[in-house]
Amino acid sequence: MTENGESLAPDSWDQEDAQATSDVASQLSNLNVNAPAFVPGQNVFAAEFVPSFQKEAPAEVQETPNVAEPPPTEQDKSDTAETEMEATEKWEDEAAEDADMNEEEEEEEEDEPAPVKSLAQESLGPKKEHVNVVFIGHVDAGKSTIGGHIMYLTGMVDKRTLEKYEREAKEKNRETWYLSWALDTNLEEREKGKTVEVGRAFFETENRHFTILDAPGHKSFVPNMIGGASQADLAVLVISARKGEFETGFERGGQTREHAMLVKTAGVKHLVVVINKMDDPTVMWSEDRFNECKEKLLPYLKKCGFNPKTDIFFLPVSGLTGAFLKDIPDESVCPWYRGPSLITYLDTMPSFNRSINQPVRMPIVDRYKDMGILLLGKLESGCIFRNQTFLLMPNRASVKIMQIFSDDIEVEEANPGENLKLKVTGVEEEDVSPGFVLCPSNSLCHTAKTFDAQIVILEHKSIICAGYSAILHIHACAEEVTIKTLLCIIDKKTGEKAQLKPRFVKQDQVAIARIEVNGGMICLETFKDFPQMGRFTLRDEGKTIAIGKVLKIRE
Repeated sequence: MTENGESLAPDSWDQEDAQATSDVASQLSNLNVNAPAFVPGQNVFAAEFVPSFQKEAPAEVQETPNVAEPPPTEQDKSDTAETEMEATEKWEDEAAEDADMNEEEEEEEEDEPAPVKSLAQESLGPKKEHVNVVFIGHVDAGKSTIGGHIMYLTGMVDKRTLEKYEREAKEKNRETWYLSWALDTNLEEREKGKTVEVGRAFFETENRHFTILDAPGHKSFVPNMIGGASQADLAVLVISARKGEFETGFERGGQTREHAMLVKTAGVKHLVVVINKMDDPTVMWSEDRFNECKEKLLPYLKKCGFNPKTDIFFLPVSGLTGAFLKDIPDESVCPWYRGPSLITYLDTMPSFNRSINQPVRMPIVDRYKDMGILLLGKLESGCIFRNQTFLLMPNRASVKIMQIFSDDIEVEEANPGENLKLKVTGVEEEDVSPGFVLCPSNSLCHTAKTFDAQIVILEHKSIICAGYSAILHIHACAEEVTIKTLLCIIDKKTGEKAQLKPRFVKQDQVAIARIEVNGGMICLETFKDFPQMGRFTLRDEGKTIAIGKVLKIRE
């Protein structure tokens, strides 16, 4: 009823229902039911994203030529020169031969029940090879910017998100940092322009699935960088070609040297050296500057143990403009280098050898609680299936795998080399620490408090005696250790024992020492059995003082 006493009720309720139905039908008929499905990050109608400060003079880009310089072949390996770290290479060769012999001698294990593949997996076709790439180099060399630009070029970050980052960066007078914000996600990293935690992202090419590990470049965060390097299959060393920046990063105290040595110790065999900022006004795509950086880097990288002919590849890029990241720019920009681009080179590299037949070993990098306990780490060897039960060493806690996520995509099984997130039951968050190792109950990972190791002293201002303490970094574990006894010094030329029970060792010497962990037991393997878990570094006062390999584990 209204104020005037009139009734608002319709004469017939059936008449009202018929009218409402006709209104809805007319609105539905206007909908475009044949519209293309929405795919996040892939707007087919959007124009190509161009930063505002580059819109005045867009660079002409042509497609990557079919004839690309092939990756180095195995035939060049015989030309490797004698280097100071040649012993490291011999360790890896011996370990590979031992692994081949073990595979022939081992009996066939019981067949695992075949996992049920999801519809999503079947539609994707064969599984692509997983490759973990760590971006390393001195602070402000452009690691995060290159990683962010690669994500945009491969469709992992959409145009609208980048425009938002550019607008926010411009408000903070950080206009050229917007690409790095795709990997530097927290406020502190964006405010200071320095990566602190190892950034994580992934992208796919025609043949491979890549995980980007964006390592921090500042010397204060080297322990975080080691955690990223321990999960990597190959490394991209980013060098700034800008006048003064290259020299600062490469001098003693700069992180270029330390990062290169650390990734080699972590087991990375191949290094892609990216000379960034070639578009800088102080460089302007100068071939002379490129060759100058290359000639200064090669002797040190050779000293670290990288073979210049088979293990190292140099290329010029611009992380800000994207030149040579995916496409080859016009010849007028850089006539002296015509390819391949960074993504093309990574996609055409030879396959990596994976330890599929060895027992499961997965060092835990981190853990957190989110509707259950989640464990993060890289599967070093073996295969993991859903609903399997494993032990967490050194606590011997039994855990059951409820879900497996590979780069945030749920899967039924995981192969060696994949970065995984496992949802497990049977353990609490406070009972797991970084450095724990997931392994099967019939092939436990070794645990020890004392072990014998061969160490190479890299740089140390004084001598090292028994009783010296440092921080040990082995796979994902970091513990304080003490050198209990110096057993002998090794002659680097002959490999024979030169001096038994020396009183001290000094810089550039190789020694065998007995090392004791100051805390509890740690998980480790001998270098001969598991090279990935038998390498380590010793650090003290913010510097890497020694690298080494585990020879013998003492219970």
